Amino acid sequence: MKFMEYVKLFRVTQWVKNLFIFVPLIFSKNLFGLHLFGQVLYAFFVFSLTASSVYILNDIVDLKKDREHPKKKNRPLASGKVSPNSAFILFILLVAIVTVIAFNLPFLFQIALASYFLINVAYTFGLKKIVILDLFCIASGFILRVLAGAFVIDIYISKWLILTTIFISLFLAVMKRRSEIVNVENNSLTRKVLEDYTFEFIDQIAGITAAGVIICYALYTVSNRTISYFHTERLVYTTLFVIFGIFRYMFLVYRKDFGENIIETLIKDYWSIANIILYVVTIVWIIY
Repeated sequence: MKFMEYVKLFRVTQWVKNLFIFVPLIFSKNLFGLHLFGQVLYAFFVFSLTASSVYILNDIVDLKKDREHPKKKNRPLASGKVSPNSAFILFILLVAIVTVIAFNLPFLFQIALASYFLINVAYTFGLKKIVILDLFCIASGFILRVLAGAFVIDIYISKWLILTTIFISLFLAVMKRRSEIVNVENNSLTRKVLEDYTFEFIDQIAGITAAGVIICYALYTVSNRTISYFHTERLVYTTLFVIFGIFRYMFLVYRKDFGENIIETLIKDYWSIANIILYVVTIVWIIY
């Protein structure tokens, strides 16, 4: 159906990334507060529609390159099932809708949302061609999601948690690049910046960012503020789930050639799903 092809442009499966917006809500002990939960849920959908508008713009700009990609060639635009003009109209419509529905949200949230949009537009039109800066652009999306989640309910978020988000965002970005190098035979046709990366360079960044995630999260769990705020030292045990998650993701990228699509990689791996569920359940049990 033609309608389903338009729905595919939204990349709804990628909305899972926007669950990062809920991180501040969970760690502020407000998960079961209906009003705040409703605010964050509303922000989640606003951010998701914004992300979809970015995906559509990216597909329009990268149309020719996507047709050369082994997987992206099956997307609605690249496959010819949706015309560029129709996709552009949908992009404008989404931007207009987001502008209206985000109007009653906190100003700082609007700043975070606008920053996400502008950074991704800049990424689409040029920043993705600049080595290292492309990684920071990808990572900024996750960081802004967490900040947006804090802004929408006006709560403080630990600096250690922000540092953890920065490192895990960079980790996921560099793993994505490594997978693209492995899976695309002619890198220059699909993403020019891949020519500037080597496996040795990528692997060094991966090791640094993976260590950064584990160290920053561990320090967050044992910091004086965290212990006094939650009245427990048990959060330190959740570091095991973080370590396992990082190691498992590296295994999937290095040994199974996954990672180009972050969400698809996690959804297909039952061990990762089980680890995430156990982590969330344990966090909620300890905090609440």
